Amino acid sequence: MFENLQEKLSRVFKNLSGRGKITEKNVKDAIREVKLSLLEADVNYKVVKEFVDHVLQKALGEEVLRSLTPDQQFIKIVRDELVRIMGEKNEPLRLVHRPAPIMMVGLQGSGKTTTCAKLAKLLKKEGRNPLLVAADLYRPAAVDQLVKLGNQIGVNVVHDYNKTPVEIVKEAVDVAESTGKDVLIVDTAGRLHIDEEMMKELEEIKKILNPDEILLVVDAMMGQDAVNTAKVFDERLDLTGFVVTKMDGDARGGVILSIKYVTGKPVKFIGTSEKLDGLEPFHPDRIANRILGMGDVLSLIEKVEKELDQEKMKKSAEKFLKAEFTLEDFKEQLQEMKKLGPLSSILEMLPGAPKVDVEMSEKELKKIEAIINSMTIEERRNPGIINASRKRRIARGSGTTVQDVNKLLKSYEQMKALMKRMKKGRFKIPFGF
Repeated sequence: MFENLQEKLSRVFKNLSGRGKITEKNVKDAIREVKLSLLEADVNYKVVKEFVDHVLQKALGEEVLRSLTPDQQFIKIVRDELVRIMGEKNEPLRLVHRPAPIMMVGLQGSGKTTTCAKLAKLLKKEGRNPLLVAADLYRPAAVDQLVKLGNQIGVNVVHDYNKTPVEIVKEAVDVAESTGKDVLIVDTAGRLHIDEEMMKELEEIKKILNPDEILLVVDAMMGQDAVNTAKVFDERLDLTGFVVTKMDGDARGGVILSIKYVTGKPVKFIGTSEKLDGLEPFHPDRIANRILGMGDVLSLIEKVEKELDQEKMKKSAEKFLKAEFTLEDFKEQLQEMKKLGPLSSILEMLPGAPKVDVEMSEKELKKIEAIINSMTIEERRNPGIINASRKRRIARGSGTTVQDVNKLLKSYEQMKALMKRMKKGRFKIPFGF
């Protein structure tokens, strides 16, 4: 999402790096480039103005101009200001009542219904007992979609095609209280654009629920239109926060950098993929690090701890160190890694990650998995038995070539050599591995 902005800011910092000292002109030139980069990223012009003024004021101070590492000081100032305009810290949900009502609102196409299910799954993992409410009767198949998603995550969905949204919400409150549910997530009606009828219905639902949270789901791809929409919803409903979806897309980043400043309300979650586990708490400092190319190792560690089977990972590591790692184990590792989401999102979290052709890398991983799947269990556990005829069969079964199979087997043999070296305490990696 932040690739273009990241590249432009990197050029700015590179121009400052390596200078023993920088002048006021150097600083002003750099800030002008930062300003243009933010405007091109569709950041609200008021946000850009205040951001630039603050950075300029701090960057022209004695601490930077006389510093031995002025480029690092400047980057720190930019980072701190990015964190400030995005909200300083993570704002968790404030669930007071039991059941705690969460009202999800937004325009059509923002991913609101899917986000309801993602939030329910996240809260369920945290030990909550949520109930979903299908109160969007206007978009075709919205109710069916939520019921299907609810089944996938094991969360009940209150729905009724013969009742009004208000009647469904009233029924859901009774169901939640009688069945011991502690969170009520209500998927309200969206529209293609804001209209008075929709707002009145939302206001009526709000009166019934007295919600602990009213979250507006906004599409990161909408740019400043999303910020303008947020202002209208906030004026009518007094929002408690936002969920910004499609953070894994190619949006320029303006929404995430503007919405807190413009409305005063925090971003609480970000949608990082279309999968039902693709919802993460929003941390301004971590996003600032990503924008500046510093990665987000903390989020990656949390994701690994949450998504991957720790027992499997431990066993695989032990096998590797004992030089017993097979292609069967490698297949398991690939399946575990897929839980972390697209390769691009993983690389984005690693500081200084090399620029790679992510699409090509994803294809290579899929090809490797297809080749291993085409093998018998015996072949995976003992690749030494794979002769020419077996290679042809594996290639046909995986839709690849014999050369692709040979490449994988060669890499595996190199990996075995590495394992043996590690087992004997000689850690030098063979050339070309």
